[in-house]
Amino acid sequence: MRSNPVAGQNLFGTAVRQRAPNEIAAWRYVAFALVVVIACLYALPNLYPPDYALQISADNAAEQVDEAFLGDAETRLEVAGIAVKGSEMVERAGRPGALLRLESNEAQLRASALLDAALNPAGEERRYIIALSLASTTPEWLANIGGKPMAKGLDLAGGIHFVLQVDMVEALAKRLGDELQKAKDVLREERLRYRSPDDAVMTGDVNAIQLGFSTPSSRERAIEVLEEEFREPDYVIDEATVDGFPGLTVTVQDSKLDEIESTAIEQNLTGLRNRVNQLGVSEPLVQRLGGSRIVIDLPGVQDSARAKRILDKFANLEFRLVSLPEDRPSEVEDWIDEDGRPVTLQRDIIVTGDSVTNAVQSRDPETGLPQVNISLDSRGGEQMHEATSPNVGHRMATIFIEQKPVVVTEVVDGERIERRSTRQERRVISVATIQSPLAYNFRVTGLGLAEAQELALLLRAGALAAPMYFVEERTVGASLGDENIERGMLAVSVGFVMVLIFMAVYYKVFGLVANVALTLNLIILVAVMSLLNATLTLPGIAGIVLTVGMAVDANVLIFSRIREELKRSPPAVAIQAGYDRAFLTILDANVTTLFVALILYAIGSGPVAGFAVTLSIGIVTSMFTAIFGSRVLVHLIYGRRKLTRVLI
Repeated sequence: MRSNPVAGQNLFGTAVRQRAPNEIAAWRYVAFALVVVIACLYALPNLYPPDYALQISADNAAEQVDEAFLGDAETRLEVAGIAVKGSEMVERAGRPGALLRLESNEAQLRASALLDAALNPAGEERRYIIALSLASTTPEWLANIGGKPMAKGLDLAGGIHFVLQVDMVEALAKRLGDELQKAKDVLREERLRYRSPDDAVMTGDVNAIQLGFSTPSSRERAIEVLEEEFREPDYVIDEATVDGFPGLTVTVQDSKLDEIESTAIEQNLTGLRNRVNQLGVSEPLVQRLGGSRIVIDLPGVQDSARAKRILDKFANLEFRLVSLPEDRPSEVEDWIDEDGRPVTLQRDIIVTGDSVTNAVQSRDPETGLPQVNISLDSRGGEQMHEATSPNVGHRMATIFIEQKPVVVTEVVDGERIERRSTRQERRVISVATIQSPLAYNFRVTGLGLAEAQELALLLRAGALAAPMYFVEERTVGASLGDENIERGMLAVSVGFVMVLIFMAVYYKVFGLVANVALTLNLIILVAVMSLLNATLTLPGIAGIVLTVGMAVDANVLIFSRIREELKRSPPAVAIQAGYDRAFLTILDANVTTLFVALILYAIGSGPVAGFAVTLSIGIVTSMFTAIFGSRVLVHLIYGRRKLTRVLI
């Protein structure tokens, strides 16, 4: 029989060296060693638990936090019998602050109450912000290369759980108000006179707006014009009678209403995520619950009052021109300015806080009073410039809008029922003369210090599409988290030790190899979660336990296959055949499980997502250690000598 001239050659036609059975390439040793070293390095920060700490920063520009302040605060705590592990100067939101490290959570809470009473006397404006936090103890050299411990979820670190209800009626009313304004702008461009009743946004049926006209012909022309902007199937325009005049009704269809509601929820989600980021919370959870509710989990946060004050705040700005002599009565409305004097403003809004890209609280260099420096986006800047350029010398008003939740308790059929609603407060905070055309940057005055700070924060975070109110609040104590961690670690430890013992007894030397691979799998898993800044939750610990079982299962398949091959092949050949022939089975099983984990992550939330994250990472790391890592270890033991017998 002729030999095949192509066999044993590579793509370049040169001979390929045939490896001996159970021989592996040298690069595998290097790759495996490199992965193990990096994993050990980035898993190391988890051995340094954070300290309970207090962060103190000035809430008033007149106050300062320096080394002397830090020493005084430390002395106050020591006099009260609260031990301080350490203290240092840090920065908080770009300002110098003090950090005090304490022994326990109980000491942290006592110290917070004591310093708050001393630094912020009752009845006076708050001067200092005292925040509960966890201070890292990771060595500096490790932190400099990006090493950091895993973030813990709400069930492990403790924290606050909120459920907020979005006021969808208010959201729809606001959107319909925008639609009404758009319709008016279109009619003005076509020079069509209209009548706009006070209840242009219908109260009985909030999905329609109304406009009246002097003659039927004007109405017909208006319908033709508006049909270009308000097309079917989203809108339907019908003839109607408005205050005894020919009019029209623009009805928003259900499909468009659903879109408006979904958009409002998404905008609120984005705004809340930005606000939570202002709180500096590690791994917060902000997600939609049902049709009109939003869930917020803030792990590690214990100052619920500040969190609620920021999350529950619905504030915005409107800029309007003071009425001009040529304005019609229907185009203006009466207000009261900040000094209690009447002022008449145009109904048309120049720009709102929705167009704000940045807002910073500062002080007027001339008067020392609080102010907010505002930057607008391109569209908002153009609108502001177009409105102020022809009106230099006239006055412009700034309106502060705030939605406050209102809870009214009623007795219905002998039961006390809480009815929640929102109350809108609108006030003119500034009326200033336009000295020159405004564009993208300007300032707002007329606010108190606390109002200026919160307005700047809320404008930076983004406006909300609709007001919200809290329907559920739950605080998870840190002690409960510690108990969960202890039980979870106990479950992992017991399962891990039992697997180690079984593998060592049943598979002998190969069992010891599997145990080393299993240990490395846990180290790599922890390192990857730390690098990805993934949050560890109680279901995540369950995912780790499951990963341990899956990693052992892969080794059991390989070792069982090797045992079968030993019955008809020499040890070197049997080992190679065992790994090669078990590979596809292991790959199929892990890939299908990985798909399920990814689906759980995509459609799940909260605990389900935490479990899916840990399981997904664990599947990948277990395949690496069970197939790649254990093969390298087996070769280190049996690959350098002639084999006549193996212990398996």
